[in-house]
Amino acid sequence: MSPRRSYDQYCSTARALDAVGDRWTLLIVRELLAGPRRYTDLHADLPGVSTDVLASRLKDMERDGLTTRRRLPPPGAAFVYELTERGRALLPVLQALNTWGAPLLAERRPTDAVRAHWFALPLLRSVKGEGLVEVRLDEGPFHLRLGGEDGPVYGNGAAPGDPDARLTLDADTCTALAQGGVTLRQLIQDGRAQVSGDGALAKALRGE
Repeated sequence: MSPRRSYDQYCSTARALDAVGDRWTLLIVRELLAGPRRYTDLHADLPGVSTDVLASRLKDMERDGLTTRRRLPPPGAAFVYELTERGRALLPVLQALNTWGAPLLAERRPTDAVRAHWFALPLLRSVKGEGLVEVRLDEGPFHLRLGGEDGPVYGNGAAPGDPDARLTLDADTCTALAQGGVTLRQLIQDGRAQVSGDGALAKALRGE
């Protein structure tokens, strides 16, 4: 394990950056906000990271108390990485960065990778209420867990069981929502986003 690099400044911002300022660290946190992930899954959803760098960052994050590693019981028997309580406390930091960076999404570059669940953070700011929401994009489905005190805040793939609401929209609409120029209620009223479901959350999203 490599020694920790430090700014050697008695400042909480500098100390925080000592722990999470390295390239890829906060993006690993973004992935682990979905819950425990195997190394191979993390590598697949972090296009561009080398295996050596990913392994090094995960070791550093475990040393710094941001993540833990455990073996799944049989028949899985694979190791997974997950956030500690201190790691999960970085959610508002990721959301603030997501808001700050939204204007930079004005143009999608040809080299840009995209994963459907990367839109989870901006949607978490926009979808109010409590419950399980399945989100369907052309890039694939993911689901949001609203109102939970701890644990995963979103998950990749279709929602387990029967969600409280299903939200269908496209990546461009998600980007517009993240940039703050329009609200989810307006998008639903304009037909750019559709909500299905008969539960209280679905009705609240539709304004019923």
